[in-house]
Amino acid sequence: MRIGKLLSFLLTSITAGIAAAIVILFLVPGLLQNNKPPEPELNRSDAEEQITRQPGPFSYADAVSIAAPSVVNIFTATITTERQTLRFRDPILQHLFGDSLPEKIRQRRDTSLGSGVIITKDGYLLTNHHVIDGADEIKVVLANGHSVNVSLIGSDEESDVAVLKIDDEPNLPAIPIGDSDTQRVGDVVLAIGNPFGVGQTVTMGIVSATGRTHLGINTFENFIQTDAAINPGNSGGALINARGELIGVNTAIFSKSGGSQGIGFAIPFDLAEGIMRQLIASGQVVRGWLGIQGQDVTEKLAEAFGLHAVEGILVTGVLEDGPGSLADMRPGDVITEVNGVRPHNSHELMQLIANEPPGSVLKVSGWRGNAEFTVDVISQERPPSTR
Repeated sequence: MRIGKLLSFLLTSITAGIAAAIVILFLVPGLLQNNKPPEPELNRSDAEEQITRQPGPFSYADAVSIAAPSVVNIFTATITTERQTLRFRDPILQHLFGDSLPEKIRQRRDTSLGSGVIITKDGYLLTNHHVIDGADEIKVVLANGHSVNVSLIGSDEESDVAVLKIDDEPNLPAIPIGDSDTQRVGDVVLAIGNPFGVGQTVTMGIVSATGRTHLGINTFENFIQTDAAINPGNSGGALINARGELIGVNTAIFSKSGGSQGIGFAIPFDLAEGIMRQLIASGQVVRGWLGIQGQDVTEKLAEAFGLHAVEGILVTGVLEDGPGSLADMRPGDVITEVNGVRPHNSHELMQLIANEPPGSVLKVSGWRGNAEFTVDVISQERPPSTR
């Protein structure tokens, strides 16, 4: 009897325990998961909405054959005259007759190389300012090896753009022009130039970034960045898309060794074109100027100066009797708009002002302390670069 009662008690207890466990797990299902975190929800693309990717060409030879005839080699020479006074070895003779000795004149010839791109059939070509800067002689060799005479039409140091004109050569191979504004990161590009003077060379890469500024290369910057190899001698050459159309002028690299390390920069043709047209028309580039200095407003700057918001460009200097000063602009003003356009940084502000011809009235808006202000500023011509 006792054994039967004990078994009955154990069975009753086990049954009650199982029932209680079932009830608890039903009411609190999370206990089955041992407090595991929820599974991540991945943003999987709908197969029907996926972009159809077309395979790229196996060769870019067609693009190169279209653009390569328009890319030229540029050789420059700078002649430096040095004067050397002859001297006697004997100090007594030097003292007595030294002034009667003639001067020895010697000329030193320094050469450099670069590239250029033929833009029009009548011979206008683009290159970089630094390729021809200070040159006493400029020689251009076409892709077919023919040497031609050129004249310098104009050069702009602040954008590093120069325009040359090939003389007496009709029906030159002008390069097709693409739209540099539509380039996207990841687009295939080809760089054509004359690296190290070895001859016309083509390298391939992609657009690594667009709109690169604040690099300290030029005053006005809006570079296309690419990993296509750009080396000394490539400056002024063509950056083309996969259709053989010009989208930029190769200009500079970031390198610790002096050779390509996958970070090259090209001036977008859309920017170079406006400068080219001014240089052809007048031989110089005229830009607007307000005579102010500024820097981007950051959180720390806004906190330090008690600014209204973290936006705009803080005016840090106003040139006395300059356009900004005459319009009562003051250090400490924060500019948020120019002619209704909101610049995102000081570079964009400078570009907005420079794009307006001298004599234009610019409506400048922003904050002065906690109050809004708007002034009309009559721009003047930007002074020559002091870089």
